[in-house]
Amino acid sequence: MEKRIINIASDFSEYPGPRYIQQGEFSGEAFYVNLLNTAFADCLQTSKQLELNLDSSAGYATSFLDEALGELVYDFSEKVVRERLIICSNEEPEWKTFMETETSPQWEIRRVKGEKPKCTEPHKIYYLDLADNKVKQRDR
Repeated sequence: MEKRIINIASDFSEYPGPRYIQQGEFSGEAFYVNLLNTAFADCLQTSKQLELNLDSSAGYATSFLDEALGELVYDFSEKVVRERLIICSNEEPEWKTFMETETSPQWEIRRVKGEKPKCTEPHKIYYLDLADNKVKQRDR
């Protein structure tokens, strides 16, 4: 399967910031809304995998990764994210473990319960409509 690669340090920021847009620059919410959401939706529609490379940044707040990857799970489901997303970090492999064992399952529970993610600025996002298995767009 073909893949697309996002390197957070070079494609978004070498200095990833806080959880929410309203808290400061280069937030996890901004990364999700401005890059990750669209890239993942595109990969689903073109039958590609998405590789997310965490290396070469100045470091991450847990909240940055939790928000970005959590919203991805919320909008596309844990099952689909596990099938299509490859998380890479040679520098800090514990981030991959954190996202797979903590973030992903917790956000799947929120998705199933319908507990919507906080939105600090209105924006459009793509999501997978599980009823008809199609990528659609909505306001958040």
